[in-house]
Amino acid sequence: MQLLLVRHGLPVRIDDAGGPADPALSPLGISQAEALAAWARQDPTAQVEAVWSSPMRRARETAVHLAAAFDGLEVEVRDGLKEFDHALHYYVPTEELRASDDPRWAELVAEWTSAESEEERRAFRATVVEAIEAIVQAHVSQQVAVVCHGGVINAYLSHILGIDRTLFFEPAYTSVSRVLAGRGGQRQLVSANETPHLGAQRATPVARAGKP
Repeated sequence: MQLLLVRHGLPVRIDDAGGPADPALSPLGISQAEALAAWARQDPTAQVEAVWSSPMRRARETAVHLAAAFDGLEVEVRDGLKEFDHALHYYVPTEELRASDDPRWAELVAEWTSAESEEERRAFRATVVEAIEAIVQAHVSQQVAVVCHGGVINAYLSHILGIDRTLFFEPAYTSVSRVLAGRGGQRQLVSANETPHLGAQRATPVARAGKP
């Protein structure tokens, strides 16, 4: 089967939600999700038979647009696809944090790279792998989209590539990364960070791929 790992569209900024932040898509994020759906409807290599999503709002809203491109598909939600930092009380797009020298950027980098957080990152990757492998087993010989988050995509791809570093590239908003999953347990990365549907809407983070 083939997995299409899709990052959500650009969310709105939330500086303090008073609890775990769960932002909706921004107007640009909605436009990105619509472009993704229109492309998937027309491109045979992107047409899917099931759509799964993280329970987080930005992923679900992106997934709804994608599922609507195919008659009869509904979004199925899996808790194990939540982002690594889902409990934070704020959500600021990483490119904004980085560009403004916001001190929260250094905190996020430490969470993703420090030795002190290694055990937590490994537990996160194990949760992600378990969730995605369960989806694989449920859809043998099908093409399936999994709409989730940059950290989730990194966690799964680093696992199948045998990379110790949990975060090794920065997926663009609504980008697609493809994985072939064989019945015997073989996993092959076919492509990463595809954005043919975005055009001028292509997000800036991809230009910094490889940096946390």
